[in-house]
Amino acid sequence: METMDKLITAFPQNITDALAIAAKVNLKAPENDIQSIVICGMGGSGIGGKLVAQWVQNECPIPVVSFQDYHLPAYIGKNTLVIGSSYSGNTEETLIAVEEAHERGAHIIGVTSGGKLEQFCAEEGYDCIIVPGGNPPRTAIGFSIVQLTSILIKLGLAKASLLDEIESGRKLILANLEEIHAEAKKIAAFLHKKVPAIYAGANYEAVAIRAKQQFNENSKELCWQHVIPEMNHNELVGWGGGDDRFGALFLQTGDLTPRNQRRFDISVELVSERTKNIHIAHAKGSTQIERSLYLIHLVDWASLYLSEMKDGDPIEIRVIDYLKGELSKL
Repeated sequence: METMDKLITAFPQNITDALAIAAKVNLKAPENDIQSIVICGMGGSGIGGKLVAQWVQNECPIPVVSFQDYHLPAYIGKNTLVIGSSYSGNTEETLIAVEEAHERGAHIIGVTSGGKLEQFCAEEGYDCIIVPGGNPPRTAIGFSIVQLTSILIKLGLAKASLLDEIESGRKLILANLEEIHAEAKKIAAFLHKKVPAIYAGANYEAVAIRAKQQFNENSKELCWQHVIPEMNHNELVGWGGGDDRFGALFLQTGDLTPRNQRRFDISVELVSERTKNIHIAHAKGSTQIERSLYLIHLVDWASLYLSEMKDGDPIEIRVIDYLKGELSKL
């Protein structure tokens, strides 16, 4: 397995490789009219579904839901497209959900590097897109977002230009690597020995969740995330108990609606009354996808630099391995 710095560095190349894979994929047409889309995936495999669901929510004519659990909601049936996204192919929650979808007659597509999901799709005659494996799932997000977006495009549920936006986001990252690394080091230094609280606009909730997950896994940091405007109706009051133990990281994307931008500014002002530890990270890009990819790469590096400041191991996930081992005894 590559070191984490090499795996993060590979993100733009992963997008290139993923686009090449997507270009060769041919999908079966659904037998029934698709009225809803559910993307099943956990952790590093599931965050791609959250991102893509947000990217298409203003144009896709049907609901797109990212699902993280064992048992599917009642509405899922023959008119649902269920995408099983499991990097290893062995994620038990995703496998059980996909099996339930099969029993209900849903149209199923797998995205995986192999494992039981590939085997299930082969046995049942479902399409399954294979991506390169062998690395931590959180480092394979480039493959996930491209394949999920491509599936929706190929089934006529999203516009083809979304892949062009992903490609332009890749180029944006490469053109700004020096600035990304410099800002990532500032974020790491800012968050060192603090409890991170991450805030973004609601349409970037998946980006904020990805940031939290990266600080959890790479940096071994307990932290949380929330979004504007919802946090203005609850969590902002909670900052009455805030102090300098906490570091508030605001993700500024520059495309919030005027009222939400004003909420963003007021929130920064009010949180700053409780902690001097405020940092605003500014996204680059002209589209939601470009800005999302920029922030993802920025925080990936910040989480690694924070791990290095703590002399940690960004790859290690012993507690998750232990949990899976205990569950295997059931």
